[in-house]
Amino acid sequence: MISLRKSSARGHANRGWLDSFHTFSFADYYDPAQMGFGALRVINEDRIEPGQGFGTHSHRDMEIITYILEGTLEHKDSMGNGSLIRPGDVQRMSAGTGVSHSEFNPSSEEVVHLLQIWIEPKYRGIRPGYEQKYFSTADKQGQLRLVASPDGREGSVMIHQDASLYATVLRAEEQVAHTLAPGRRAYLHIARGRLFLNGQELRSGDGARISDGEPIGLVADASAEALLFDLP
Repeated sequence: MISLRKSSARGHANRGWLDSFHTFSFADYYDPAQMGFGALRVINEDRIEPGQGFGTHSHRDMEIITYILEGTLEHKDSMGNGSLIRPGDVQRMSAGTGVSHSEFNPSSEEVVHLLQIWIEPKYRGIRPGYEQKYFSTADKQGQLRLVASPDGREGSVMIHQDASLYATVLRAEEQVAHTLAPGRRAYLHIARGRLFLNGQELRSGDGARISDGEPIGLVADASAEALLFDLP
């Protein structure tokens, strides 16, 4: 079974320095029918203005993945990590027992466009952790590239949940496929562009819940970039 969620149905908040779309309930956007999908709790599409960002704030018991589409994000945290995250980078922060961090757009000219993803961990109270890896466009071109997994296989970042995140970049008419194991479900998020999921059109910001063993076939109508979550 496939259930589409159009971009226009998402929650939206524009604070001037931050323009954010929420796939699931987050902050001031609340919809009891959109509290997440399985272990996937948050997909926020954020655009942060030059010289702006999130001041130091805290998290706990959450796997937080940052996926940059355009621009640069500067990260600092209470574990002593400091980094610049750019397109192609996938950052994983395990909040565990508690971590504080800040996220800032260091550019004086360029907006940073990113996806912030929260996945609920399998266990609470784990030790906080941090990881960042780079996946080039070529790594993702015409295939589903594993970028996050519970065991860090194939060079992916490791998350503390039985969930796998794949990224793909497709040219027009390129296609990829994925088969769910019995009892698994998936969520597809279109980061940009336009493609067809089993014949149904999705555009930038659209998403789809996929369950009941539905085979997944993606065909790009034009260039597209998408994330596919394989979830328990």
